[in-house]
Amino acid sequence: MPATTRPVPRHRLVLVLPLLVGLLASCGYGSQAKGDAKKVAAEGRKLSAASVRVGYFPNLTHATALVGDREGFLQRELGGTELVPTVFNAGPSEIEALNAGSVDIGFIGPSPAVNGYVKTKGTNLRIVGGAASGGVRLVVNPARIKTVDDLKGKRIATPQFGNTQDVAFLHWISEKGWKADAQSGKGDVSVVRTDNKVTPNAYASGAVDGAWVPEPTASQLVAKGAKVLLDEADLWPDEKFVITNIIVSRAFLAEHPDVVEAFLRGTVKTNAWINAHPDEAKASANAKLKDLSGKALDAGVIDAAWPSIRFTDDPLATTLQTQTDRAVRAGLLEEADLSGIYRLEPLNKVLKAAGQPEVSDAGLGAK
Repeated sequence: MPATTRPVPRHRLVLVLPLLVGLLASCGYGSQAKGDAKKVAAEGRKLSAASVRVGYFPNLTHATALVGDREGFLQRELGGTELVPTVFNAGPSEIEALNAGSVDIGFIGPSPAVNGYVKTKGTNLRIVGGAASGGVRLVVNPARIKTVDDLKGKRIATPQFGNTQDVAFLHWISEKGWKADAQSGKGDVSVVRTDNKVTPNAYASGAVDGAWVPEPTASQLVAKGAKVLLDEADLWPDEKFVITNIIVSRAFLAEHPDVVEAFLRGTVKTNAWINAHPDEAKASANAKLKDLSGKALDAGVIDAAWPSIRFTDDPLATTLQTQTDRAVRAGLLEEADLSGIYRLEPLNKVLKAAGQPEVSDAGLGAK
């Protein structure tokens, strides 16, 4: 399989209503937007909850949260209900926080969402929307790996045992006819579970020969001389697969449906603005990353990473079931019944009001 850095046409997943975009164009940007949002929180009408605690990652695949928070789209829809963000670096810790009641709404990858749903037997979380698709690549050391066949015997990093990219890579290995033990990672190709923050240094030191990772880690490796061997989007029908969901505590959804609906209005407006203003949105996401970590991404890294991510309100439910089936086959998850994992009525109400098409739960909604 030849290497590819071909960007997928953005229009395939863009869900932008011209009228909505026109309204968003009048919204502020940067510091003015943040100031407006703070004023709204202080003076606006509170919904049924005084605050909503929202978890997300400092990743580009969570740019809906990064931009929506920084530009004030989320707070403006919440009015006087205060947005209280919490940043996480791993899905399991965010799920634990949701289960403990210290987070109400979260942006999270497919595997942690499914694991959280299955482990609690569907009693605690629901997926209420999508945020992003794509943004995952297999990047390799071109001196050691020139073709797919050269991967045999090499060490390839994934972010975490059983996480979304780990499942995807194990499945891809099996599709190639190679074997790798899901638990140890040992096999024809060695799967090395490595935190994304550590992966660039592991690659630079030669500890790994490549990585199947989300953005911006993939582009950070490219900046260190790696080459893109494949884009995971090329392996999916229509080049779509969910990478970031919006989840909510079942109790919070039951007690504060108005807050959840308002929050989703904010994410829909955020995604519309991101897709209509990609350069400004990219700069905003990077500025928020700097706020959170003290350091922005290098321009070359974010410019390379941004086009591979599609921002969409559709949770792409069919692809979640496919990813779950792959985790079961890999031995990373017991047989899972996802019936009831989605509650898309609030999102579809928001989309319908905005004149946008409703999205499907693929038969996995509440009965």
